[in-house]
Amino acid sequence: MKTIVMNLLMAFLQLFAEAGNVVNVTSGTVNAYTGVGDTSDAFNGEIKSFYDTSLLVNARAEMYYAQFAVTQPLPSGRGKNVEWRKWNTFARASRLQEGVIPTGQKFGMTTKTASIDQYGTYTAISDQLEMHAYDDVILGATEEMGASAAETQEVLIRDALLTNTNVLYCDNITLATGEAASTPTSPATMEGSATVMSLFSPKMVAKAVTIMKKNKVPTIGGKYYCVIHPSVANDLRNSKDWIEVHKYASTREIFNGEIGELHGMCFVEDTFAPILGGEYKNKASTVTYASYCFGKDAFGIIDPAEGGLEMIVKSKEQAGGPLNQFSTIGYKFETNGATVLYTERVLRIMSCSSFSAVDEPN
Repeated sequence: MKTIVMNLLMAFLQLFAEAGNVVNVTSGTVNAYTGVGDTSDAFNGEIKSFYDTSLLVNARAEMYYAQFAVTQPLPSGRGKNVEWRKWNTFARASRLQEGVIPTGQKFGMTTKTASIDQYGTYTAISDQLEMHAYDDVILGATEEMGASAAETQEVLIRDALLTNTNVLYCDNITLATGEAASTPTSPATMEGSATVMSLFSPKMVAKAVTIMKKNKVPTIGGKYYCVIHPSVANDLRNSKDWIEVHKYASTREIFNGEIGELHGMCFVEDTFAPILGGEYKNKASTVTYASYCFGKDAFGIIDPAEGGLEMIVKSKEQAGGPLNQFSTIGYKFETNGATVLYTERVLRIMSCSSFSAVDEPN
């Protein structure tokens, strides 16, 4: 009888030992008693996915220009170039002469081409820092990489748009009276003094909207949109006609960064909107600002099938050399920056600001 009881007890203990000897860890599973591991069911993919999502969320939160672009997919194996095509328009019909065949109009097509380049960066985190830091260093690096990715793409787009030739220079305003003193034709003739300044005023907003309408620029959901620097937005918000975004947010789609509306133009605030020095300095040798106004399908961005924004996290076991001494976090992507598809649909508005003397070119 004693032997039977001992056998049953050993079987019972073995049952619980088998149930608790496997522990799920980040690298797979490990035997809690022997330390033998199995990496066939590793969780590395789950961890990477978390950091990947973190980078993409942080990047998208800081991107303002791209939301107004026409996105052109580029399938794998189709080279690095994309072509946009648009039909040429016809002139209006003329009065016919009885019995006489009129001259027919020519029909054609205009093309725009662009090619992609690759951008990327990374950082390395030592095993000591990763193990002993109070905060999650990998997560922190991932969030900052997201911000870097957004800034890189924003600057590439805004710099490409700066080459567009459709430009409006804001009137030089006598600050004491609010009257226009002159109309500049170049950055060098824009006033930036304490008494006279080239300001993006409500009157210039109305003028920009009029220019867009006269050029038959189609709207985006009934509105034109303008990306401006906070220094320029500060001047516009003082207008009595300014409508804060919260007053109409429930009535239609709100774009990322949208802050308000004035005279049929909606405004998106972006700290990476151009602050220009060098050849763009004003008459007072301080900075000027470029605000971009958009109509529908104004510019295009290439979206390569396998070249979009990619987060790359490599653990110290993967990238840390023979002694597993560091992990790496980085990203890469391919883009054309931006390609203006319709010159008249991107209006660059040049102005100064009450902050022109203190802001630095970006």
